[in-house]
Amino acid sequence: MQAKTLGELKASNYTSLSVKEELRKNLISQLQNKEAGFEGILGYDETVIPELQNAILSRHNILLLGLRGQAKTKIARLLVNLLDEYIPYVSGSEIFDDPLNPISWYAKNEIATHGDDTPISWQHRSERYTEKLATPDVTVADLIGDVDPIKAATLKLTYNDERVIHFGLIPRAHRSIFVINELPDLQARIQVALFNMLQEKDIQIRGFKLRLPLDVQFVFTANPEDYTNRGSIVTPLKDRIESQILTHYPKTIEISRKITFQEAKLTSEQRRDIEADGLVKDLVEQIAFEARKSEFIDQKSGVSARLTISAYENLISNAERRMLINNEKNTFVRLADLSGIIPAVTGKIELVYEGELEGPAKVAHTLIGKAVKHLFARYFPDPERAKKSKTANPYTKITEWFTEGNTIAIADDQDLTKYTKELMAVDGLHELVKKFHPKLSENQTLLLMEFVLHGLAEYSQVSKNYINGGFGFADMFDSLFNVDLDEEDEDDFR
Repeated sequence: MQAKTLGELKASNYTSLSVKEELRKNLISQLQNKEAGFEGILGYDETVIPELQNAILSRHNILLLGLRGQAKTKIARLLVNLLDEYIPYVSGSEIFDDPLNPISWYAKNEIATHGDDTPISWQHRSERYTEKLATPDVTVADLIGDVDPIKAATLKLTYNDERVIHFGLIPRAHRSIFVINELPDLQARIQVALFNMLQEKDIQIRGFKLRLPLDVQFVFTANPEDYTNRGSIVTPLKDRIESQILTHYPKTIEISRKITFQEAKLTSEQRRDIEADGLVKDLVEQIAFEARKSEFIDQKSGVSARLTISAYENLISNAERRMLINNEKNTFVRLADLSGIIPAVTGKIELVYEGELEGPAKVAHTLIGKAVKHLFARYFPDPERAKKSKTANPYTKITEWFTEGNTIAIADDQDLTKYTKELMAVDGLHELVKKFHPKLSENQTLLLMEFVLHGLAEYSQVSKNYINGGFGFADMFDSLFNVDLDEEDEDDFR
């Protein structure tokens, strides 16, 4: 039973801990019991998480430094799980004073007035987290506090009385975790005020100089790009943040896939009615990996993990739209649906000058092509080596069919019958897929048939033309003289 007065709290032998000691105590218990901490944070088990645990054990304030979309804020929010479920505080206290160690005028006065009968309330750990996005317009009053003239007039107090102070976010985060996102965006003078709080525990407001020994676990996040583009962390403040932890992007496709499926917001109907093969899932992830090494994209800005999450959601939605248009009960994701992820890609990349010249849509299509080429070798022989090999080229029938002047168009809104008819028309395509993957389902076979066409296009065996809502395929030689396949035509990339 929770104590309701200070006397009951003392009788329960309750021991006060600082927030850093509390985090340390609960982390030690978690490690000893081999419990999984930081659930949902993937790919950091051998890098970021051990460093974070060391920082907590050392009772450090923490700076998470990394590019956008590297789960910095998510990690900070999960620290709340290492707090005690409930802690007591003096009822009515603005800053949730510890009954056994009060620091505000209000709490001290309550205890002096009521003694052991002082009312006690309990605060849940979910309420012990404060987050502030640093922007250039943040003021000292927002973070620290200011004089409240209305309070002074109402209580008939002079400005010399500390009760006229209206506390800011940080004092109100006493005994809690306080997170500042994008720290370099804070003006230097605001950072100095933070430094003073970390170092001296002073709150300097107007003419007041209060020494409030605030108990706060500070967590800061920053993007390395901000150091050059928008601002920097002032040296004295950075010196007082004891642990700086570098985050990173997923190192493997497998981890990246797990993150995407964990974070993607799909409806139960989408999950039930739309089949997404492992190939298209890997393609979405590979697009991000290609973007992170593309010469058209600003690597200092980074390519957020949100790119693959948004792209996967768009991919599923594109397939769902086709299913609804054609009054089908279910469908599967096709490569033609990749045309629907372009908005998700272009909105998540920062282009360098060369990329701006190419145009964001064209860069996105280039990334899709590179992803296809990278994965093609997992499923089929290298077309270039097959062409030079002395043995029979498995792609000959297909390329010769296009050489005869045949073309096909795979649009993302085609019903299953038309989609199947288009692919089956290509001589040798079905045979090729069945030769290398004989045990696949009908849907998977059709998907790989489409994949072969995209792969041959990336190896310059056939030409690929971007049409509205899909792709067209033709002979490579004929495309050189076909105005409609001019890659410089902006209309092709709308």
